[in-house]
Parts: sequence; structure tokens; C-alpha cells
Amino acid sequence: MGAIPTQRETTSRAPDAPAHHGADPRTTMRATLSGSPLAPGSARGLVRAAFLEWTELGLSGAEFLTDRFADDAMVVVSELVTNAVVHAGTDVELICRLEDTESVVLEVADHHPSRAPRDNSAEQIHETPEFGRGLRLVSTLAEAWGVTYRTGTKTVWARLPAEGSPVDEELEAYGAERGLRVAEILAPEPQRAERDRDWLGRGALSFLAEASDLLAGQLDEDLVAALAGQLIVPRLADWCAVWLEDESMGRGGWGEDAGAGAGPRLARVWHGSENRIEELRGALEKDPPRPQDSLRPVSYPWPADALGPHGTHGAALAYRLIAGGRPLGTLVIGRSGLPCFPDEVTGLVEDLSRRVALAIGAARQYARQATISRVLQRGLLPGAVAEIPGVHSALVYEPCDKGGPSGDFYDLFPAGDGRWCFALGDVQGKGPEAAVVIGLARPWLRLLAREGYGVADVLDRLNQLLLDDATEAADAAAHALVAAGGMPGPVGDGPRFLSLLYGELIPFDGGVRCTLASAGHPLPLLLGPDGTVATAARPQTLLGVIEDVTYTSETFELRPGDSLLCVTDGVTERRSGSVQFDDGDGLAAALVGCAGLSAELIAERIKRLVHEFGGRPPEDDMALLVLQAE
Repeated sequence: MGAIPTQRETTSRAPDAPAHHGADPRTTMRATLSGSPLAPGSARGLVRAAFLEWTELGLSGAEFLTDRFADDAMVVVSELVTNAVVHAGTDVELICRLEDTESVVLEVADHHPSRAPRDNSAEQIHETPEFGRGLRLVSTLAEAWGVTYRTGTKTVWARLPAEGSPVDEELEAYGAERGLRVAEILAPEPQRAERDRDWLGRGALSFLAEASDLLAGQLDEDLVAALAGQLIVPRLADWCAVWLEDESMGRGGWGEDAGAGAGPRLARVWHGSENRIEELRGALEKDPPRPQDSLRPVSYPWPADALGPHGTHGAALAYRLIAGGRPLGTLVIGRSGLPCFPDEVTGLVEDLSRRVALAIGAARQYARQATISRVLQRGLLPGAVAEIPGVHSALVYEPCDKGGPSGDFYDLFPAGDGRWCFALGDVQGKGPEAAVVIGLARPWLRLLAREGYGVADVLDRLNQLLLDDATEAADAAAHALVAAGGMPGPVGDGPRFLSLLYGELIPFDGGVRCTLASAGHPLPLLLGPDGTVATAARPQTLLGVIEDVTYTSETFELRPGDSLLCVTDGVTERRSGSVQFDDGDGLAAALVGCAGLSAELIAERIKRLVHEFGGRPPEDDMALLVLQAE
């Protein structure tokens, strides 16, 4: 592809730009899509729906919207929207218009006009281009295309001429179901040879685009393997198998002397006839594919005995699944009655196998991170909450991100000499940096408390510790993790602040003496048996912000029936539109209604009210602790 054609529109329309003034409004579909990876799939669905509607309405020109034409349109709109999302990163405006000239015009506008569509014509032949391939497809399939610049907007358009005979039936819409059902829709039953060749030449591009969307959203490698089987069988092959191997296995795990459990794992077997699957699995497990040096597909022994009388002859190919230079497994396909696979099928499955490998690699990366996060979370939180004589306690802890370390933490532990200490904290941010700060703060809290330091002294020393050490440790750990291919995301260069509510409890006859301090944390609320609510501390500076700050503490008594509610900002700042849960003392009002309830019921009621406050699930970590004197 040569230089990208561009047009700069001023007061008059460029000669080649699509004309549409005065058109029937029913012939135009408009939509706004968010600039996310889901946009291309949404655009394809909208265009297909528009084609179907035009056909049902019997609009002029709709009779030429054949299946083949629809496949071309899916490829073009997918590439145009993908280009806009990847290279502009803004919301995308989509227009699909049926012209009276028996053609369809697709327009995709973004709001990053200074960034033109990218072309990879200067790429070296031996390199894999990372961009620009889509625009070559657009150039090939479209009668004309170009770029129109307006103030604040760049529009890439393409005109597709209608071809072929009128459709006799309605266009078949792709289903919206997910998982294996979507894969079945993308890989329908095989057709006659001539139509199969036509599909490979035209519809295959749309198939690959939709298959990429489907595979990219999976977080489990076994589900990826299952989807691969459904995508390939029966359209491209009669049967399919996917072996997965441990990335650390190496070639040594393939030999005959490999230990138990070594070697690839047969994760999925799929056959067009379900009653052949188990027999085929048994045959394939006895002969796993061996790794090859070539990245091209190689022949695989035909498992004739497992395929019945109609499968005595056929061809099978093994594709190595590699992502990021790491071998992940092998994909094997087979088709009966063929001496070899057609080149078109071989190339298409090779393209699909690369997408399968990328999806498996992403699923493994997610699984590794989830495992790391679970281990980190177990180390950051106490294994059990201490039981305090004369005090009932109830805890609610709900991290927002189930796959990553939370920024909230809690602790309740004995400090010796008849003292018990509690803490509820929230680190600025999440991820590895927050985990490092929590891993530093919580042990120091316990150590200082058991050394006999009072509440205010503990905060003084923890503040200085965070200023001296936490920033350097958190940044170093996060940089190392990102460099090693771990948790993605930006790495902050600034300090990590900590809000903390920390207190000490000393039971005595007739109640519990409580001393506490709040460092930049939502203030605790004290609920009396008669329903009165009052704050139990005064606000002070966040930890890790100011050097040489001196913290102070408050002391009061919890009498029988008194309840102390401690929360993180995931409770107070829970949003419903522009309103927060604690606006107008909302938390205190909610606590008033908890008079007479046990600690467990108070915690449960506050949690329920917080969840019901907004229409969406909470977007922040949430922790709350209730301490109630017996």
C-alpha cells in the first residue's frame, strides 16, 4: 500500500469524499462507541443489524447486500474502528450509510485529529508488522477510501460497492451469546467445496476478527483450548486437539525417560461427531506431539483406529503454540479423506493458532498474577482476629479487585499486659506498591505495640518509618515486578501515603477503656444504647506526608451496649452519581438505625446499605470493624 490518501476539508467537500446530503434518514445508522477493545465487536454487530433492517424495509440498494458483501463490510468496519481505538484512544463515532448508487459508506471518526492512521509500508520484509495491515485490507476491499480532517475530529471513510445477486433470505445475524456457543456460530457447518473456497477467500477475514475478540476475553487457558476446538471444527477440520505444556518443562520433559507428570497435557479434544471424542482422546494421549524446530505446521500421525470406518485415511497437521518466544503447547487438526490440507486452510489455521497462543499466554499471565495476589493478600492480613474479653467484634472486608492486592488492611491483636490493639488502614493506590507499604506498616504496628509504646507514639514512629523507607522500597519492588513481566500498570515515583485508625483496648470491670487516634482516616463513630451517635476522635495528618509531625490520641470508655464503628473510605465515599454515602452525615444516620443490634448485625446492615446506595458495584475496597462492649 502506498501513501495514505488524506483530505483536509474546509468549506467545501473534497471531490472523493462520500456524498450524503438529503439522503433518506432510514438509510443511515449512527452510533457512538467507547474507545475500548470491545468497540470493534460492537461496530460489527451494529453494521450487521443495519444491513438486516435495510433488507427487511426493502430499501433501494439493499437487495445487493449479499453474504459476501457483508463479510467484506465486517472486515472494513473492524479495521477502521480498531485503528481509531488503538491509535487515537478516544470515543469513536460510527456511521454506516446505504447510498443510492448501490454502495455502502462506512465512516469512523475519532477525536485525535493530529494522529493520522499508520502505515507499515516501510517495515522490513522479514519483520512482523505491528500496524498498517488493516488499512491494506480496507484499500483492497473498498472502491474508495480516505481521511477527512475537521476541527477536533478525524474521519476515515470507505465506500464498498455492492456486488452479486440479490439475497433471497434474510442476513444471518451473529448471535450475542458468549463462550462455546459463540464459537459454534463463528464456525458453522461445512458447505460445498466451491462455497467453502469462497468463504476462505472472503469471510475468513471476518472469522479471524471475531475469533480474536472471543479469545482475547478469556482468562482460563482450558477454556481457550475449548474455544479453539469449537472454532476449528467442523468448518476447517473434522477434529482438533490442543496440548498444553508447562513453560518451564523444556525439551527434557518430552523424552521417553521423562518422570511422571512430565510432558504436555491434552487439554481439549473435539470431533464433529461427539461419540468419537473419547476414543480419539485415548489414541491421542498415547502419541503426544513432539516439539519441532520449525514454526510452520508439520505432519502428525493419522489416528485411523479411533476414527471409525470412514476415517481410515486423512491428513493431520501440528501447529506449535508460541507466544512471546515461549512454547505453550501444540494444536493438532485433522480431516478425513484428504491427502493433505489445502494451503488456504493451512494458512488460516496458522493465523488462528497465533491468536490461540496469545490468548493462552494472557490467561497464564492472569493466573500467575492471581496466585501472586492471593499469596500477598494472605501475608498482608492476619490469619485470625483476636477475641477480646468483654468485647464483641465484627469485621467486613471486601477488596474491590479480586485479582490484585487491596489497599485496605486491618488487624486486631493482643499486645500484652492486658492490652489489645486494633488498626484499620488504607494505602494510597493498589497493587505491589500498596502491598509493600502494608507489609511494612502492619508488622511495625505489632512490634511497637508489644514494646509498650502508646497510641500516639506508635503513629509518630510509623510516620517517620514511612517517610524514610517505604517510598524507596515500594518503587523498587514495583519497578522490579514490572520489569520481570509481572503486574502491569504505571509505577509511581512519589511517596505512598497511609491513612490509619489505630487504637488500644484495656478491659476493666464494667467496660473497656479505649485510646485511639485517626491519621487522615474517616473518623470512628460511637453508638450508644439509646441511639445517640458521636465521633470518637479528631482528624489528623496522613502518615508519610509531613516529617516531625506529633500525633495525639483520645481516651474514652466503652460501656455495656456501646458500639464503636470504624470504616475505610470505601464506605464513606461510596458514590451514587455525584452524591457520596457520607454526605450530610449519612454514615451517622445509618448507624442510628442500628441501635440495639449486635456487632455482627451492625456490620451486616452497614455493608448492605453501602451496597444498595449505588446502582453499580462498589469501585473501591471496603473494610469496616465494629467493637461492642458486652
